[in-house]
Amino acid sequence: MQKATKAAGNAYYTARMRAATYNDLLNSREGAAEVVCIDRTRLANIELGNITPHPEEVNLMENAYNAPELPNYFCSQQCPLGCGRVDRLQPRNLESAAMKIERVTRDIDEITQRISDIAEDGKITPEERPVFDTSLEKLRAVKKSIEELILIAESAEY
Repeated sequence: MQKATKAAGNAYYTARMRAATYNDLLNSREGAAEVVCIDRTRLANIELGNITPHPEEVNLMENAYNAPELPNYFCSQQCPLGCGRVDRLQPRNLESAAMKIERVTRDIDEITQRISDIAEDGKITPEERPVFDTSLEKLRAVKKSIEELILIAESAEY
């Protein structure tokens, strides 16, 4: 089967091609349209980046392709509400995700203590703001690392 060239970098196409290794129907858009219950032309336009899928279509593709990364891709890259609010998760493998969590949580006790000290009086003073902001950034890194590990756990690849 000839692989698409225009859709090669598209997350939805990539997920379908990965799933095609265990479901031959997914090798073609015609077969995928049948499995996913999305019109073949619409599926082609989604994979070519001509249109943005509806959230329901992303859920259908996620389930049919066993691709738990698709909702995150949609929310972080295509959804008007999620863009800029949802981190793009790009987990590599279980080992690197575990090592990243270990690295970002090394000083978690210190971070929580700083935030507790700042919050003790119920307000953030101008002097406390830089420490608070730095602590929040570190907590965001912890959150993202945990979400990447969960995504790996939800996929069949580990």
